[in-house]
This record gives sequence, structure tokens and C-alpha cells, in this order.
Amino acid sequence: MDTGKIRIKDIAERAGVSVGTVDRVLHGRPSVSSKAMEKVKKALEEMDYQPNMYASALAHNKSYTFYSLIPKHESEAYWEEVEEGYTSACEHYRDFNISNKVLYYNRFAPETFGKMMNEVLKQNPDGVIIVPSRLDITTKYTDIMHERNIPFILLDSYMPDLKPLSFFGQDSFASGYFAARMLMMNAPREKEIMLMKQMRNGNVASKQQENRETGFRHYMHDHFPQVTIHEVNLSLDEKREKFDDILEQFFTHHPQVHHCITFNSKAHIVGEYLLRFNRRNIQIMGYDMVPKNAECVRQGSISFLIAQHAYMQGYACIETLFHAIVLKKEVDPVNYMPIELLTKENIDYYRRNNIG
Repeated sequence: MDTGKIRIKDIAERAGVSVGTVDRVLHGRPSVSSKAMEKVKKALEEMDYQPNMYASALAHNKSYTFYSLIPKHESEAYWEEVEEGYTSACEHYRDFNISNKVLYYNRFAPETFGKMMNEVLKQNPDGVIIVPSRLDITTKYTDIMHERNIPFILLDSYMPDLKPLSFFGQDSFASGYFAARMLMMNAPREKEIMLMKQMRNGNVASKQQENRETGFRHYMHDHFPQVTIHEVNLSLDEKREKFDDILEQFFTHHPQVHHCITFNSKAHIVGEYLLRFNRRNIQIMGYDMVPKNAECVRQGSISFLIAQHAYMQGYACIETLFHAIVLKKEVDPVNYMPIELLTKENIDYYRRNNIG
């Protein structure tokens, strides 16, 4: 039988009960005898009835509160697009009374992750999205969520030991390996390249950046072992006004460097310097389609950007919690985002809002 055409009346006739009884069973309402319940369940099995989960969820008229914990960020940053995705998904599913509250922590101060997670757990949320801190710190809180049956999604960095409901982000190692391959296709005869980092206390901001660099160095070791990789740290403890001096000093002392790479979203720091100082024979490659990066691509100081669909990731996290918690559907546990290469020729055709 076509389950899409099964009416409550059909089920009632098959079970030998009233339409009202079937309606109460389908929507989980009380005041149904065990005998009537069994009759209805048997009829549903015989008719292979598949309930309309959307209609059922709407009928319950329940509210769902999700929490998201992400790093503090500047405006026009990667994380701002993730938040836009959250907002758009909540708006799309507004009929189901879904809300998402965003909290922030400092990636270079792990104790702030714990402080904010304690705030999240106090609210007893229906679901949580987290950009994880260190594994040992994050585990403490994901264990609590498992104990309390709170579904959570990992965003950005995949840590399978935490057993999340789902993960969204790029395969960081593969992304770094790909970045090296693309860079060296553009610079096959180079003897030296520059790797720009932004560190604090000797650490970069995320495990994702570390994994990208690992993938990059694996490719370079296997295919271009003779190339010298110079690291330049534009320290997060320094004022931005000093970055031009650091870069000018580096390029003055390394005239053979014509290609640079960074594994964060701040390639535009170098790209804008190259434009200001008219160093047209040098280019940098970086990550993320943020406006300042895009403008440097258009003007030629950034050669390539690797995009990872920040907006899509934010949207998909909310949508996945909705499917799992509200509709009680199974969801994909691992969702790797595409590794896309943007250049001057295609950047204006890149659609970051690839949903709906």
C-alpha cells in the first residue's frame, strides 16, 4: 500500500478502534488502553505505515534549545560565516521552535573552554555544537554530555574518540597535502618558500591548522625535499603595525622567495603588505573566502584560496541536530566538506550560501 495515502480512518478500520484512538497513539498522547494500543500498533505494522515526522513534530509544539561554543573572532572572519549559517538554519526551521545560542572561548586559554562549557551544561540544552579545545579538556565535557544523553556535534576538528553524533569540517591532512601540491604546480622550480604562521606561546590557534601543516610537509618531504621552508610568525601578541616591518625584513633578506603559504584565514595580512609595498613578484596562498582575502585574490597578491564552506557547515550543524533530535532520524556521523580552490578567474562565482 502507498503509505503516503494511508489515512487515520484506514488505520482505525484495520485496528477496529476509533479515529480518535489512532490519533492519540500516533501523537503519543495519554488515555489509550493497552489493548487498543496493541491493536493500533499491529495495524500500523501490517500496513507498513511510515509516519509524517514533520507533522508529528509540529503537533507536539515543543521548543528546542541548542548551544554552540566556538572561538572568539573578529568581524569578517571565518567564524562569522559559520554563525550566519546557524542563523539561517534556525530561521528555516522556525516553525519547530528551534533556537541556537552562541558562546565564545579563547583558543589560547583552554580554561575558558571549560568555563563556557559549564555554562552550556547548566542550561541542559537539547543539543550542542562545539569547536573542540585540546582532547583532554574536551573529553571531560563530552563525557558528561554522553552521561546526560545530550547529542553533540564536532565542528572544525574531528576527534573520533569523543564519539560525537556527527562531525562537519575538512579532512585537514588531505587539505594541507592538496595545498602543497597546488602551490608547487605554480612554483616547481622554487628553492625556498615562506610559511606564515600566527602563534601565541609557540602554538597555532587550532588542531586543524596543525594537521594542515602536517599534510603540507608530508607532500613537500615526498616530492620537493630540496625546498627550504622558512617560517615567519606574525605573533598574535604583536600589534599589527609591526607586521609590515617583520615582512619587509624577511623579504629583504630572502630575495629568492616568491611564494608563500599560510594555513589560517589571514593570508590577506601578507597580501595587503605585498600590494602596499608593490612586491608584485611575490604571492601567498591561504584559506577561507573572507572579504579581505577575496579582494587580494582579485588584485593578484593572493594566488589561491582553499574554501571550506563555513556558511554551509554552520547551517548543516543545526540541520543535523534538527533531524536527529526533532525528527528522530539517523544522521551521517562524518561529513567532510569539499576542498575547493579559488582563483582570480572563479572567485566571483563561488557560492558560499550553497543551501536550499
